[in-house]
Amino acid sequence: MRLFTIRLSICLLAVLISVSARGQLVKPKARYDYMLYLPKEYAANKATYPLLIYLHGGSQRGHDLNQLKGYGPPKEVAGGRAFPFIIAAPQCPDGKYWSTENWFDTLYTELTTRYRIDPRRIYLTGISMGGYGAWQTAVAYPDRFAAIVPLCGGCDDSTQICRIRNVPVWAFHGAADDVIPISETERLARRLKACKGKVTFTRLAGQGHSIEYLYEGKTLYNWLLKHRKRVYPNPAKPVTR
Repeated sequence: MRLFTIRLSICLLAVLISVSARGQLVKPKARYDYMLYLPKEYAANKATYPLLIYLHGGSQRGHDLNQLKGYGPPKEVAGGRAFPFIIAAPQCPDGKYWSTENWFDTLYTELTTRYRIDPRRIYLTGISMGGYGAWQTAVAYPDRFAAIVPLCGGCDDSTQICRIRNVPVWAFHGAADDVIPISETERLARRLKACKGKVTFTRLAGQGHSIEYLYEGKTLYNWLLKHRKRVYPNPAKPVTR
C-alpha cells in the first residue's frame, strides 16, 4: 500500500462537504461501484445471509474494481475461497476518502433491497484508509452493524466514538506502523473503554502497516459471525458531520 498522509487529508474534509439549509454539515450522496460475492448456495435457497462490507486502503482507490483483488477479502474470493456470507467491497474514487461523501446510504439500500440479507448480521471491516472508514462509518451508523473489525486505522473525531459503545469492536494495529501510528487506535480504544464500550484491541508487536494477512485466516471472520444485533424499529439518526 502506498504511503499517504492520512491525518492531513482527513482534516481537510470540512472543505469537501456541503452545508444544509439548517446549517448542519451534510455530505453529498454518492454511489460507489462495488465487488459483490454471493455464497455458492445463495441461488438454491431462500435463506437470509450475513453481510460483510469491506473497505480497502488508499492505494486501491480508482474506477477499476480489479484493483481490489490485491489483498483483503476480494483477493481471497478471487483465489477461489468460499465464504458463508455475502461480501460487498465498494471502491472509493481517486482523490476521495471514505468520509468524503455519503456512499453508505446508497450502498446499504441497494444491498438490502436486492439481496436476502439478515439485518441482525451486518458487519464492517477495513484496512488503513479503510480502517478509518470502518471506524467512522460505524460512528455515523451505530445501529447498522453487529460488529466491526478496523485494521490499522483511526477516527478524525474521537469525541463521537462512544456512539458505538454497544457495537463489538476488534481492532488491530502494528506496533511498528510508520504510516498510521498505533496511537491512533490506542486513543480510540481508551475512549471506548472509558464509556464501557465492547472493544478488544490487539497490538501486533514488531509489525508495521502491512497487516492485510489477517484477512487470509479464519479468526477474524469467525469472531464477526458470533455477533448478532438487536433490530430496532427506529434506528438512531446518522451523524452528518
